[in-house]
Amino acid sequence: MDLVSEDLMRAAGKVIAVHINYPSRAAQRGRTPEQPSYFLKPSSSLAMTGAGVERPAGCELLAFEGEIALVIGTAARRVGPADAWSHVEWVTAGNDLGVYDLRYADKGSNLRSKGGDGFTPVGPGLLRAGDVDPAALRIRTWHNGTVVQDDTTADLLFPFARLIADLSQLLTLERGDIILTGTPAGASVAVPGDVVEVEVSTVDGTAATGRLTTHITAGTTPLAAYGAQPKADDVQREEAYGSAEAAGLAPAASALPAALRTKLERVATATLSSQLRRRGLDNVSIDGLQATRPDRRVVGLARTLRYVPNREDLFAAHGGGFNAQKRAVDSVGAGEILVMEARGEKGTGTIGDILALRAQVRGAAAIITDGGVRDFATVAALDIPTYYANPHPAVLGRRHIPWDTDVTIACGGTTVQPGDIIVADSDGILVIPPSLAEEVVDDALAQEREEEFIAAMVREGHGVDGLYPMNAAWRARYEQQDAGAPHD
Repeated sequence: MDLVSEDLMRAAGKVIAVHINYPSRAAQRGRTPEQPSYFLKPSSSLAMTGAGVERPAGCELLAFEGEIALVIGTAARRVGPADAWSHVEWVTAGNDLGVYDLRYADKGSNLRSKGGDGFTPVGPGLLRAGDVDPAALRIRTWHNGTVVQDDTTADLLFPFARLIADLSQLLTLERGDIILTGTPAGASVAVPGDVVEVEVSTVDGTAATGRLTTHITAGTTPLAAYGAQPKADDVQREEAYGSAEAAGLAPAASALPAALRTKLERVATATLSSQLRRRGLDNVSIDGLQATRPDRRVVGLARTLRYVPNREDLFAAHGGGFNAQKRAVDSVGAGEILVMEARGEKGTGTIGDILALRAQVRGAAAIITDGGVRDFATVAALDIPTYYANPHPAVLGRRHIPWDTDVTIACGGTTVQPGDIIVADSDGILVIPPSLAEEVVDDALAQEREEEFIAAMVREGHGVDGLYPMNAAWRARYEQQDAGAPHD
């Protein structure tokens, strides 16, 4: 395998970048282009693996985008899609870095925001284009050692040959020119001290470029007043981080207070259910599911994921890459519960061993789906409890499209909102509105003390008439005893 060299970078006359090309990125951006669009980056922005890239002083939004880079081998002018790939000599990894603080001043050119020195690292290895299938390549990006982008070229909006043919209609692609072919979902912001790595490989793993490594450093020379000054707002933060949630702009469910969690862990769902019913809430149970850990008591805040019925054209746009399912699993927090709406569809899996393990590693309290689970034996052996309708061997795409996250969903016959409190034990699964949780659990604790008294009296041989429920005489006796007992 050849390596990117200084000679190759000196030979690059043009660096052309594509805006949106992966369905996962289009879904993230909320727009799918009908035709490819491009911008130019100066060849002086090229850098080799291991180099540092400077975040300009005064800027906060230096974003990385792992991409597949194509290096032109023979000039192309007015070539068709059928011949276009033959004009590519090499495939390598690229990182389309940009400073979102300066986008406002570019009028769409991206020159300031993406043209800085070192803003286009490429390499380290070169895959010969004639030896690979352009529709069977994989792109992965690591941010400080964690995979944040993982997608393939199987379902690109604009296949590579189309890009080359389209560009060649109006301009000559010359030997050494580099084309950055778009980034999948998962691109985000890096700060000084961070390390970003990008690798391109064949889908079967038989060939790879090796990891393109870039170190982020802090600029110390302020931008002079005779040029545009850094300017960041919430719109640019959301674009740079990939979503409002990732940028910290979306309202997140607050952590469950420790004292409330402790009380909820002590109370049976049967008691909580009766207290909710007293308040007019009958439809707050997730029904019909089994548990991999039926002996485990679970308390946590809901994070939600919604599947819609499979439609092949929509699955092509939303089902691949870093889709909603993977984003949900990869963002669930410690003590949270991932709740999935699968419409009660039992004919396919909605979670499997790898993603269930990822949720466990992230500290999730449980996984709940009203659909199937695949790789069931492995999922059942994990420590994390999973609640499910049935095992099923089929993959997600047979019946579902992972559509969106952290929205109101329906699961097991009830409505679940992000931030709802979920309590589960061997009797079932309850959804508790956060605004009612304190009063419900306090009354449930009081109810359980009463029931413990009644049970003790029954064990002593007393009949249940007048005791269960308690009449005035029994209640007076109970209240006298309860007043002298310690309460946590």
